[in-house]
Amino acid sequence: MVIRAPELGTAVARIGAISKHPSLVALRPSIAICSATRRRRYSAGAAVLEPPTDAPSSSAPPSSINGGGRQVVEGPNWKFLNTNEVGICTSMISKPTRSVLKQLKKKGYEAYLVGGCVRDLIMQKTPKDFDIITTAELWQVKKAFRDCQIIGRRFPICHVHINRSIIEVSSFNTHVERSKNKMRDFKKLPNCNEQDIIRWRNCLSRDFTINGLMLNPFSNKVYDYLGGMDDLRKGKVRTIIPARSSFQEDCARILRAIRIAARLGFSFSRETAYSVKDLASSILRLDKQRILMEMNYMLAYGSAEASLRLLWKFGLLELLLPIQAAYFVSHGFKRKDKRTNMLLGLFSNLDRLLAPDQPCHRSLWIALFAFHEALVRQPRDPLVVAAFTLALYNGGNMAEAFDIVRKISHPHDHTFPELSGNPVALDSDKDLKIELRELAISVESSLSSMTDEYFVSRAMSMYPQAPSSNLVFIPLPAYQEVCRIFECIMDKERENNFLCKSGKGINYYNLSHGSLSEVRYVFARVVFDTVYPPNLENNDQETVHED
Repeated sequence: MVIRAPELGTAVARIGAISKHPSLVALRPSIAICSATRRRRYSAGAAVLEPPTDAPSSSAPPSSINGGGRQVVEGPNWKFLNTNEVGICTSMISKPTRSVLKQLKKKGYEAYLVGGCVRDLIMQKTPKDFDIITTAELWQVKKAFRDCQIIGRRFPICHVHINRSIIEVSSFNTHVERSKNKMRDFKKLPNCNEQDIIRWRNCLSRDFTINGLMLNPFSNKVYDYLGGMDDLRKGKVRTIIPARSSFQEDCARILRAIRIAARLGFSFSRETAYSVKDLASSILRLDKQRILMEMNYMLAYGSAEASLRLLWKFGLLELLLPIQAAYFVSHGFKRKDKRTNMLLGLFSNLDRLLAPDQPCHRSLWIALFAFHEALVRQPRDPLVVAAFTLALYNGGNMAEAFDIVRKISHPHDHTFPELSGNPVALDSDKDLKIELRELAISVESSLSSMTDEYFVSRAMSMYPQAPSSNLVFIPLPAYQEVCRIFECIMDKERENNFLCKSGKGINYYNLSHGSLSEVRYVFARVVFDTVYPPNLENNDQETVHED
């Protein structure tokens, strides 16, 4: 029985697009509108590790764009824009954020939106979150709201809880204390009032020019003291102070630079690119919890593929994820490669389902890494992979999974060597069960390797020119969360009290909080659409072969 595209649209089921079986409702609801992507074949041959790109070849850093000292944007170059000019309207600000702003205003304090949320609003993107800064002291903020806590010792802020949202509120006074030493190089600028100085000084304490924008939602003004609007137009990520000084001051800014560039599709200024590459190893000094947080921001909010490409391009992947970096090298993947591979394909399909305000739980992207590594170690028949994802989604109901798999005739992606395993006889449930359990064991083994410092340190040992890293930032609770995803395949019986996910859509609240059924559903959907791309039959005629 051959199942073609018209039938796939009606069989949009748990894995979607390949059969009219009732178990397939929802995993590929959008097959009819999936955009075609051109796939390229790539060499599986080993490659010599290239140096990171986009940096000057000389050992000396480029001359500072900011003139060698801290960047000072003179008063005449300051820009004050009306929100109408930049396309911002009140409805673009979330209701909980508006509520906090109004309450602060009602109490007699000035309140502004600041940082990345202003940048995203100007770019007509949905902000990941909204940050507020106010003239109130933190204790005054806490007093103004029923559910509010002051958190942090070094950089204290308030968390205001409204419904299911947490709004971060900081104080101008806290920032003034933090920036006293930084202000030694600056003199008061002529023709500006005290409020401008306070706002300007606060913007100077931030990381990148495009994050140094401030919005007053009551006067409908956007304040640009540092040239952020110009860099938004140019599509550039540029540090406010000289890049080297900025990254030495806070090496986490290197990871934030990658995350911002990936999400916005921006490039780095020349000086920033050089310093990202030159100071890459400094990120190993960061606390592991901080690294996990930054990696989650990169991989769980809809820009994972672009983040992985940039981490690889600038020599950070081999420090953060040596196992995945070894995969890139062994498959001849160049630093500026535009081609794809299965790992990037998985995260590209994940990105299509996520957004800054619709993220996934960390267990999902960690599970994808472990699953892919299992296929790298032992390639599998694509039908085994399909059965695995179906059984996973069904809570271990292998009989139903096998029934669906036997109806699949849609072509799989032949460009991925991870899918070149020995064909499996589909007429034997016993053999299929063995294959699925072996794959589950392999996934668990890969996960263990990703959390083992010795194994991680040996991942790039075949490439002596690569930097050495034994970084393991996946904590034990995250390891256990991922193990639970695959438990139903390991057990001999279907999970007790299993409740199959209902509905075709994704419940993003459940997904972000690690609901097992929701995580399994999205995992299965991502893997299935990577192995069996819905538009593959059309793309086969356009495939570009690269030797």
